[in-house]
Amino acid sequence: MAEKYSKYCGCLFFSANALARNLTRIAQEEYQVTGLSPSHALVLLTINEKQGIRPKELAGEMQLTPSTVTRLLDKLESRKYIIRKEMGKTVKVFSTVKGKALNQKIKNAWLRLYKRYIGVTGPEEGKKMTHWIYQTAQKLD
Repeated sequence: MAEKYSKYCGCLFFSANALARNLTRIAQEEYQVTGLSPSHALVLLTINEKQGIRPKELAGEMQLTPSTVTRLLDKLESRKYIIRKEMGKTVKVFSTVKGKALNQKIKNAWLRLYKRYIGVTGPEEGKKMTHWIYQTAQKLD
């Protein structure tokens, strides 16, 4: 396939967003089997692994704003995948049996997503690129 060039390809903002759009499309295809968006699925995976996590801690781990986490939790709770429990002044989040039952499907989707992009980049290049992108995101934060 011939490479496509744009006058914006030298702009990190443009290139990073083009990459994000492509990865989002692929992730949506892979996570479709879970019945959840990739974001919802990864939040549920995190809750499954850390029962009783606080929303603020979840936001930090997922690198999302608290308001975004609240919206994601609202949807997961409405679909009976999680419950929020008030414990004194703290709210903790737990997955339900229904939420735990999706764990393997989510992990499988994550692995399929990884295999799809590694199939394009190659394992070493994919690891390097992932590391570089994450480090750059941290520096810009």
